[in-house]
Amino acid sequence: MSLLNDRDWTSARRLFDEGGLSVVLPCHNLVTSIEANLTRLDALLAAQGFAYQLIPVDDGSTDGTGQCLMALAERLPTVRPIVFRENRGKGAAVLAGIQRAEQAWVLLLDGDFDLDPMALPAFCDVAEQTGADVIAGSKLHPQAQVNYPLRRRLFSALYHGLTQKCLRLPVRDTQSGMKLVRRAALDYAADRVLVKRFAFDLELFAVMQGGGFTFAEAPVRIDFGLRWGCLSCRMLWRTFVDTLAIAYRSRFLHYYEGLTPLPKTPSLETGPRFSLIVACPGDSTVLRRLIEALTHQTYRNFEVIFLPDRLLVRPEVNYRFRILATGAVRPARKRNMGAAIATGDVLVFIDDDAYPREDWLATAAARFTDPAIHALGGPGLTPPEDPPAAQLSGAIFASPLVSGNFRCRYFIQGPLRRVEDFPSCNLFVRRAIFEEIRGFREDFWPGEDTLLCADIQRQGYALWYEPRAVVYHHRRPVFGPHLRQVGRYALHRGYFARRIGLNSRRLSYMIPSFFVLGLVFGVPVCLLLPCLWWVYVPVVAAYALLTAADALLESSSFRQALLFWIGLVATHVWYGIRFIQGVISRRMPCGVVPFDHR
Repeated sequence: MSLLNDRDWTSARRLFDEGGLSVVLPCHNLVTSIEANLTRLDALLAAQGFAYQLIPVDDGSTDGTGQCLMALAERLPTVRPIVFRENRGKGAAVLAGIQRAEQAWVLLLDGDFDLDPMALPAFCDVAEQTGADVIAGSKLHPQAQVNYPLRRRLFSALYHGLTQKCLRLPVRDTQSGMKLVRRAALDYAADRVLVKRFAFDLELFAVMQGGGFTFAEAPVRIDFGLRWGCLSCRMLWRTFVDTLAIAYRSRFLHYYEGLTPLPKTPSLETGPRFSLIVACPGDSTVLRRLIEALTHQTYRNFEVIFLPDRLLVRPEVNYRFRILATGAVRPARKRNMGAAIATGDVLVFIDDDAYPREDWLATAAARFTDPAIHALGGPGLTPPEDPPAAQLSGAIFASPLVSGNFRCRYFIQGPLRRVEDFPSCNLFVRRAIFEEIRGFREDFWPGEDTLLCADIQRQGYALWYEPRAVVYHHRRPVFGPHLRQVGRYALHRGYFARRIGLNSRRLSYMIPSFFVLGLVFGVPVCLLLPCLWWVYVPVVAAYALLTAADALLESSSFRQALLFWIGLVATHVWYGIRFIQGVISRRMPCGVVPFDHR
C-alpha cells in the first residue's frame, strides 16, 4: 500500500505524544487562502490528541495576509503568527518560526499548501521506521503523487544534478516545501545558516548533514497544475549564485564540518564557578542588552563584575552583579582589577558591546570539566538586529579574504581545536593560570588580549576554540568606525610582530602590507622594467576578480555586493598601511581612548 494512501495516524501519535509538534508555515500574499488552510490544518491536528502549535510567518505581505493572521489568532489559540513589516525571504521567515517553536518536532510546510499536509502520517511512518532526524519530502520518491509541469521538472533535475555534484547531500529533492525535523537539529542549524532567501533549504540540509544528523525521504502529494510559479529569471540566477556560495563554504572553507561532541553539563555543585568581568566606560544601550542576556543563562553558577569609569546606578537588584568604579583607565587595567576581586574558578572576559547566547556558560562549563582545557574562546557573531552598515562590517570581517584561517572568530565553524590567539570579547581563562601569568599587561589597548594569549602559551598552556560558546558582538558601521577599528588592530599587530613574534608573526597578517607595497612601488618599477608589467597586471587583475567574486557570493544584491567589495578593498589597504606603521613604530599611542559605541 502507498504511504500516501494510508491515513493511519498511529505513528504520528506515538511520535508526538511526548514532545508535540510545531508547524512553521512561511507565507507571502496568501490572504485569499491562508485562513482556510490554517483552519483545515488546525482541525486535522486537533483530532489526533497530541500537543501542537501553528506558527504562520507572514514575510512582508502587501495584501493583508498579516492582518488576517492576527485576526485568526484571536479565534484559534493554537495559531501564533509572526508578521514581518518587510519581505526578508523564506529562510528568514522559517528561522523566525523556528525560534518561536516549542515542541520536540517541527514540520516546515509552505503556507500555500501546494504540498498536501495529509502526507504527514507518511512522514511519521518513515521517522519511526528509520529513526532519522530529518524527514525530507521528495517529489522523486517512488510513491510520490506529483502533477508538475515539464519546465519545473527540468529545472528540478538540473538543480539536483548541480547540488549533488557540489555537496553530495543524502536527499534528492532539496527544495521541497515540506520537511519534518527534530527540534534539536533545527536548533543546531539556526545560527549557522547564512542564506536567507533563494537556496535556504539547501544550506539548511548542508548544515544539518555537517552536524551528523540523519536523513530519510518521504513521499509528497502535489498538484501544481500548469502554473509557472515563482521561477523568475532573477530567482533562478540568485538560486544559482547562492548554491555556488554554499558549495564554496562547504568544499573550500569547511564551514559545515561537524561539531565535536559536547560533554554533559555539570551540576552547579560539581561544575566550575565563573566570574564574568565586563570592562566598560559607563552605562549604555548595549550594556543593558548584555545584562538582559546574562539573566537568561541556563547555567547559574556565576557572578558578574562590572568595571565602569564611575559608579553606576545598579542596573537591577541582583546578587550576582557587582560594580567597581575604576576611574578612566585602560581596559586591561580594569580587567585586572576585576580579576583581583573575583571569586570564580574561571575568569570570563566579555565586552560590554557583546551579549551571550543562553547556553554560553553551560557549554563552557561542560568543556571545563576537562582539566586539559586551560583557556577557551568562542565565536562572536554579528547580531541580527545590527543595522545594515554594521552587518556589512561583520560580513567583511568574516570574509576568508580578510580573516583567513581566523574566520572561526566570526562563525560557528568546525570542531573543538587549539588556537593561538583569541579576542577578549569572548574569552575564558582558568583563574590559577591567569594569576600565574600575572594577568593582562596594562600598557596596551588594543592588543592586550593578544599578549595575554601569548603569555598563556609561553607558560605551556593551551588555548582552545569551542564553536558553541557563542556571543553576539555588535559591529562598527562601515566605513569610518569600521576602518578606525581595523587600523587599531593592524597597528598593534604590526608592533607585536616585530617585538614579540609568537602569535603575531604570521604570514597571513603581513599579506595586506605586501599588497600595499606592491601597489605603491609596482608601477614605478614596471616603468623602469617594462617586462614586469606581465606580472603586475595579472596579479592586480586576479585580486580584483577574487575580491569581486567573494563580494558576489556573500551578498544578496548588486548594491550590497558593491559596498562589500569597496569595504573589502579598503580594509585590506588600510590594514596593510597601519601594519607597516606598527612595524616601524618605536612605541604605541596607547593613551586612554574613548570607546566608540554607537
